[in-house]
Amino acid sequence: MNDLEAGRLLFARECRFFHGAQRLDHLPEPGLPEVAFAGRSNVGKSSLVNALTGRRTLARASNQPGRTQQLNFFDLGSRLVLVDMPGYGYAQAAQQVKEDWQGLMFEFLRGRPTLRRVVLLLDARIEIKQSDLTVIDLLDRAAVTYQLVVTKIDSVKPPALERKLAEVSALARRHPAAHMEVHATSAETGTGIPELRAALAELALP
Repeated sequence: MNDLEAGRLLFARECRFFHGAQRLDHLPEPGLPEVAFAGRSNVGKSSLVNALTGRRTLARASNQPGRTQQLNFFDLGSRLVLVDMPGYGYAQAAQQVKEDWQGLMFEFLRGRPTLRRVVLLLDARIEIKQSDLTVIDLLDRAAVTYQLVVTKIDSVKPPALERKLAEVSALARRHPAAHMEVHATSAETGTGIPELRAALAELALP
């Protein structure tokens, strides 16, 4: 079986919400390997999770940025847990992002033994913000492996996308905790979704 097929089969399995945590002492007991999804509000995080799982309403996209205020845990076929993290940076200074993420988010990242990777989303249409760099710094400090994923690539023209991917790849190379492979995705067209599924399937239980 090739990697793309393994990814397709994993994400075709049932995926269900099973826990929400607003405090560190409310986290579920560690069990399955976990992949957490992080990004600025309106980066398309909920849309990407829905595209990966093939379910339109698994993670709720909101017209009001910043609505997700807790860690939401989803069981994917009893092989992998997807963790939807609160969006950051909507109408906030980087210092405020740092303060918000220093609590539950940072402690979760730093102390979760089953957390295998953080998928950090960056919008293809928007320049990398200081809030993104602030969160990258926190991920580095938490010593968590993370992977940069560019979203909404259907909304930019090829030359602009090429420049964006070069910029994000250079950013990944500057950070030891960052995975070298950068994924370019569109939840709208499905571009890059099979490849990202395959990459995440490598982290799941057999």
